[in-house]
Amino acid sequence: MTWLLRPQTSRWTDSTQRGRIPGTRSERAGPPRDRTRRRPSIAASRRPDVSESRSLFVPDGLEGSRVDAALAKMLGFSRSFAAEIIEAGGVTVDGRVVGKSDRLSGGAWIEVVWQPRAEATIVPIAVDDLGIVHDDDDIVVVDKPAGVAAHPSVGWNGPTVLGALAAAGFRISTSGAAERAGVVHRLDVGTSGLMVVAKSERAYTELKRAFHDREVDKIYHALVQGHPDPFAGTIDAPIGRHPKSDWKFAITAAGKPSVTHYETLEAFRSATLLEIHLETGRTHQIRVHMSAQRHPCVGDPLYGADPSLSERLGLTRQWLHAVRLGFVHPGSGEPVEFASPYPPDLQNALDVVGSD
Repeated sequence: MTWLLRPQTSRWTDSTQRGRIPGTRSERAGPPRDRTRRRPSIAASRRPDVSESRSLFVPDGLEGSRVDAALAKMLGFSRSFAAEIIEAGGVTVDGRVVGKSDRLSGGAWIEVVWQPRAEATIVPIAVDDLGIVHDDDDIVVVDKPAGVAAHPSVGWNGPTVLGALAAAGFRISTSGAAERAGVVHRLDVGTSGLMVVAKSERAYTELKRAFHDREVDKIYHALVQGHPDPFAGTIDAPIGRHPKSDWKFAITAAGKPSVTHYETLEAFRSATLLEIHLETGRTHQIRVHMSAQRHPCVGDPLYGADPSLSERLGLTRQWLHAVRLGFVHPGSGEPVEFASPYPPDLQNALDVVGSD
């Protein structure tokens, strides 16, 4: 296992991809397959109550893909929703019920039947701990507490930043999905700190572009287990869905480019406080990259944190906080920067680990 760490240059190799040699699909014996004939749907006959269905051939470009991954790409579902449909028996391939981890052949006939999920909607719910750091006609910068999602999503019934802003009377007028109006970046539910939300269409367009072009300074502080070696470095390793868990992410050769810069602020006996600059913004990026170095964020059991240390420090979530956020203001064109202090639970944990 090697890393791209200053000053050396190397890349992570995904061991899950080893042993699979890309190649061309051999032609089946016999006459060519009739790609226009529709087979009767076994899945549909077993699920008469479903309201939507699709039948299609698997393109050769998805040959060898997992069923859930291919379904997500072909029909635009989330990977978790695709897995739910498969586990409910709603997917057949060439007339055979399949599992989510089964592999597809190019040209296979796939039938999908499902019950659509209810759409997520913004519910105005006040969040007392949500801080308003800055507000003007174009943007609102918030200090998000842990336990609050950025926006509504199916399956999340807790508070959201957009719901809290709606409850406080803020008006968000931007394009895009209504349940994500104004959201140009996100923080994990268990991560606290700074988020900017666009209030105007101009701000939404400019900030989306700035995040895409990596023109936004995103600085986090993380308390990680152990002591990273070297004390400062860059982790350059692609991140994608975990091959064995729908709720996790992992370093994988098929993932999106992901770059994390870190440096040590203070080393304690059992943990290290890091300042982290994200060059990219993948889901769970810091948590995945630090865990892969065997230095998971303290309080993050999903990615391998020691639960006994979390308990001793009184943590019920990962020690990860978005401390600074800087960008060019979409209205004035001037650079702006905002800062956030540690919330009480993180400060308390830091005090305890510092007293060891």
